[in-house]
Amino acid sequence: MLTDRYGLELSTSSELSRDAYVDATDRMLGTYANAEERLAEALEADPGFAVAHAAQARHHQLMARGAQARSAAERAVELAGGATAREQQHVEILKHLVSGAVPRSLELTREHLVDHPLDAFVLSPAASVFGTIGFSGRIGRESEMLSLLEPLAVHYGDDWWFQAAYAFALVETGQWERGRDLVQLSLDQRPDSPNAAHVLSHALYEGGADQESLEFMAGFLPESDPASPLHCHLWWHYSLLLMADGQTAAAWQAFSQNCMPGQTTSPPINVVTDASSYLWRSEVAGAPRNRGAWQSVRDYYEESFEAPIVFVDAHAGLAYAALGETESLEACITQLQELGEEGKLPAETTAASLTRGYEAYAREQWDSAIDALQPMIPQLVRIGGSRAQRDLVVNTLLSAYVKADRSAEAQAVLDGMHRHPTRPVAGLNNRHPA
Repeated sequence: MLTDRYGLELSTSSELSRDAYVDATDRMLGTYANAEERLAEALEADPGFAVAHAAQARHHQLMARGAQARSAAERAVELAGGATAREQQHVEILKHLVSGAVPRSLELTREHLVDHPLDAFVLSPAASVFGTIGFSGRIGRESEMLSLLEPLAVHYGDDWWFQAAYAFALVETGQWERGRDLVQLSLDQRPDSPNAAHVLSHALYEGGADQESLEFMAGFLPESDPASPLHCHLWWHYSLLLMADGQTAAAWQAFSQNCMPGQTTSPPINVVTDASSYLWRSEVAGAPRNRGAWQSVRDYYEESFEAPIVFVDAHAGLAYAALGETESLEACITQLQELGEEGKLPAETTAASLTRGYEAYAREQWDSAIDALQPMIPQLVRIGGSRAQRDLVVNTLLSAYVKADRSAEAQAVLDGMHRHPTRPVAGLNNRHPA
C-alpha cells in the first residue's frame, strides 16, 4: 500500500493521486499556493480517494466556502468505508470540523493522536491560533496548545511543519527566543515557507526585534507567491513593522496594495481582520483617518459575513466606529451581545464589550474607552488569534490613557506585561531594545 510523507498508509493504488495529495497537504501545512489545484489532480487520478476529499473539505473551509466544505466532507465519509481505520477516523475528524462540531473534532483528534501521532493533517487544525484550540474561547488555550504539541515532538523530530507549529506555540506562551530558534530550523529546510516566515515574524515581534524582522520580511516577501493564503497577513505584519519604524508612506503602500479588499485572494477572515486592524492601529499611531479605505472594509465585511464569526467578532464594529455610523454600530453591538449570550461565539460577550470600547474611543471619550477596555485585558486571549493581533486592543487602551493625560497608568500596563513588542502609539514612549 502507498504511504504519505509520514509513512501513514493511504487507500489509493494511484501513485499520481498519492503524490498530488501529499504535495497538496504539504502546501496546506506550509500555506503555499496551489493546494486546491493539486487536490483536484489527486481526485482526478483517483475519484474514490477518501482522505483527498477530506483535505478538499478542509481547504474549502479555510477559504470560507462552507457549503462546499460540508459537501466534500460528506463525500469523504461515503468513500471511507473501504479505507484503513486511521483514514476513517481522519475523515470523521475533518467532517466534524467543517460541519461546526468543533469541540467534538478536537476530542476525536486527541484520541486519534494516541495511536497516530504523525497524522499531521489532522493535528494541524489544533496547532494554530486560528484552530480548534485557538478559537475555543478558553482562557488557558495558549498553554493548552503547547501541552498538546510538546509530547509529540519526539515523534516528529526535525519535521519542518512540526518545528514551525511547535515554535508558534512557544512564542505564544512567552518563549519567543526558543520559538525563534526552532522556527529557524524549519526555515533552514523550507526557506520559502510562508507559514514558517509567519512564525518567525511573531517571534521577532514579541522580542521587539523590529530591524531584524524588517530585514527578513523585506527579503522574503518579494519572492513569496501572492496566491498564498497567508499573503495578506504577511504583508500586514510588514506594514506594521514599517509603521513602527516611522515609514508611514511605505507602510500604507505595502498595506493598501496587498491587504485591502480587492488586492488579495487571502481568506475573508484575514482580509477583514487585518484590514480593520491596520487602519485602526494606524490612527492610534497618529495617522489621519482614511474614510475611503474604511468604507471599502465595511462593504467587504458586510458582503463576506452574514453574522460575525469567531475572531471577526472582535473586529466587526471597527469600521462602523471609525465612520461614525452610529446606527450600524449599535446594531453590531446588539448582535454581538445576543450571539454571545446565546453561546454562539466562543468568547461569549467579550467582543460586544470590546466594541463598546472602540465606540467610546472613536468618539474621543477617553475615560469611557478606558473603563470599557481595561477590564477586558485579562479576557483578550478568548477572542482567538495571536498576541500580536490582540495588541490592537492593548494599543487602543494605551492610546486612550495617553489622550486622557493618564500616561502613568499606560506605563503601568506596559510594566505588567512580560513582553517587548514596539507599540506605535502616538505620545507613548515604549521602545524596547531588541
